[in-house]
Amino acid sequence: MAYKKADHYDSALTERLQANYLDILSGLGEDTTREGLLKTPERASKAIQFLTQGYAQDAAEILKSAMFREDYSEMVVVKDIELYSLCEHHILPFFGKAHVAYIPNGYIVGLSKIPRVVDVFSRRLQVQERLTLDIRDVIQDTLKPLGVAVVIEAHHMCMMMRGVQKQNSLTTTSAFTGQFLKNETRSEFLRLISSKLH
Repeated sequence: MAYKKADHYDSALTERLQANYLDILSGLGEDTTREGLLKTPERASKAIQFLTQGYAQDAAEILKSAMFREDYSEMVVVKDIELYSLCEHHILPFFGKAHVAYIPNGYIVGLSKIPRVVDVFSRRLQVQERLTLDIRDVIQDTLKPLGVAVVIEAHHMCMMMRGVQKQNSLTTTSAFTGQFLKNETRSEFLRLISSKLH
């Protein structure tokens, strides 16, 4: 029996995108009938749908699905969250790590939901600056904590593969609310994400 992968994609959208990718390959001068490219338009169509699936997801609902009443009011940090996104200017990848913290104010959230929130916003056409704010704002608006901190460190292929072609550049963005606007709290967060506790 032949192997068949069970993927679920919008068939009408897949066909539309497939036709567009076929046109792009032809426009580049490729022979779209050669063996290596026969299924490329379909694969690319499904890949871009996967990489932008965040448009169909609601980060606030993900957080609400695992909110729990708890008196804990110290800093909660989830660091080194892998992220992969597409820059909206060139539709090229940028990738790196997000570090997220919040100080509960009556509610905590299941720890796995923080990386899921990062994924929701990463799986859209993005700029790193807005991605940082998107993550911060949905946590602040949904959990209503005493403060939220987000730092993202990422490499951008639009700078590495084209343009200035700088291979070792790293872009860092940050966003804070509430208690993290205070220097002491923000410094503690930055120390925690910089330290190796394990």
